[in-house]
Amino acid sequence: MSIDPALVPAAPRENEPTALPHASLDTLRLMAVRRSPKPFHLAEPAPDAAQLAAILTLAARTPDHGKRAPWRFIVFEGEARHRAGDALAAVMAGQGDATEETIKATRESLARAPMVIAVVSAAKPHVKIPEWEQVLSAGAVSYGLILAAHAFGFGAVWLTGWPTYDAGARAALGLKDDERLAALIHVGTQSESQPERARPDMSAIVTRY
Repeated sequence: MSIDPALVPAAPRENEPTALPHASLDTLRLMAVRRSPKPFHLAEPAPDAAQLAAILTLAARTPDHGKRAPWRFIVFEGEARHRAGDALAAVMAGQGDATEETIKATRESLARAPMVIAVVSAAKPHVKIPEWEQVLSAGAVSYGLILAAHAFGFGAVWLTGWPTYDAGARAALGLKDDERLAALIHVGTQSESQPERARPDMSAIVTRY
């Protein structure tokens, strides 16, 4: 069930102190049970305008060295998903090894879920802020967006695919020459539960110095 966006606490004003962290079982459980659903298991409804605004606002509250906000969002919903799919299909059709099947799949790729949110990395050279840290911030935004969507009762899955690495596809989606596609996050209401998958063996990835 979606929560009322009005229940989301207002962000503190600049220089206003925040409360100290405290244990939140709801947050811990959300992080423990979150799954990445299949895009075709995401149905209507998608977040409404108020919910979307809250989700994006919460996602933007992310670690960001230098407060540069080196990322932005592009929202595809309704007919825009099909227009974007057509644009990507045209790029795919111009590639020598494209088949009718791959062109058709590309045309339908953004319409599998009722909403797709692109997280665009806009990292730029800076005398004090390494570009790598700006790129990492875009990744943090993407995960924050997924958590916020799940907190509102929706499903969300982080995808990339060939458009991430193709300059023509990025331009077709509205990215500038110096921007990269960090994520295509598909969002909607889950129609099926997602089974648990194997998780990392913590003993194999945690060491002490």
